[in-house]
This record gives sequence, C-alpha cells and structure tokens, in this order.
Amino acid sequence: MNLIKIRKAKLNDLKILLEFEQGIIAAERPYDPTLNEDKIHYYDIEKMILTDDVEVVVAEIDTVIVGSGYARIATAKPYLNHKNYAYLGFMYTDPKHRGKGVNSKIIEALKNWCRSHDIYELRLDVYNDNPSAIKAYEKAGFRKHLINMRLGL
Repeated sequence: MNLIKIRKAKLNDLKILLEFEQGIIAAERPYDPTLNEDKIHYYDIEKMILTDDVEVVVAEIDTVIVGSGYARIATAKPYLNHKNYAYLGFMYTDPKHRGKGVNSKIIEALKNWCRSHDIYELRLDVYNDNPSAIKAYEKAGFRKHLINMRLGL
C-alpha cells in the first residue's frame, strides 16, 4: 500500500485544489436544491492558504495530490464554554483513492494543527441525506449535534 503523506497546501497546488472544490460542489448539488445552478465557488482557496487562522492541507500518494481539507479558527458564541473552535471543511478525496484512509489522515493532521493552536472543539457540516459522509465523520469521532432545518417558501 502506498504511503499517504499530509502536508500544508501551497499556492502552486491551486489548480488541483480548484478541481477538488468543483468535485465537492458536484457531489453536494443533489443534496442542496438551494445551490445556484451556475458555476460557483465555496472558498477563496488562495486566501485560505495565505492566512494564519486557516490550515489547508493536502494528501499525497506518490507525490500526487489525492485529497484536501482545512481547519479554520472561529470565535465561539459567548454563551459556550470555549472561546474558539475550528471549523473543518474542503474535505475531499479523489474517487480513485477513497477507502484508503486519506480522509482520516487529513482529519488527524488538522486535529494536530488545532491542538497546537489551543483549539479543542471541532465542528463541520454534512448533509443529512449523505449517509456515507456521516459515517466517515462518525468513524473519525464526530457526533451529530444540531440539525439545521429549512423551509423554502
């Protein structure tokens, strides 16, 4: 089995990261009827790579980038028992490399980065109708916490 290497993303990774972003959007469109039908972007990846309060990482197998993820430090609501938390996003694994533990390696690297910044609460969003993603995050230790509901009028 090939070794999965996790490293901080660089600006010269942008082309593949923009492709990953479109892969995420394509995968999420069936779950979200509110997404604009035009080409959209969720992230300003270049800005995220350059800022100090976001850690963007990539997973490599044999020097080929096969996955991505980020942790972004955010301020918690004043009534919570922690000042800050990290929001995880941009979680993507190339379909040819799913089932190899890429996502778990990415999450572990992001957890370590968070701990090094005294962050001990992680959050992420996942579509309720995406059981494979929910299962992957539960396997990584996440638990369901809130349900976000919507009603289109």
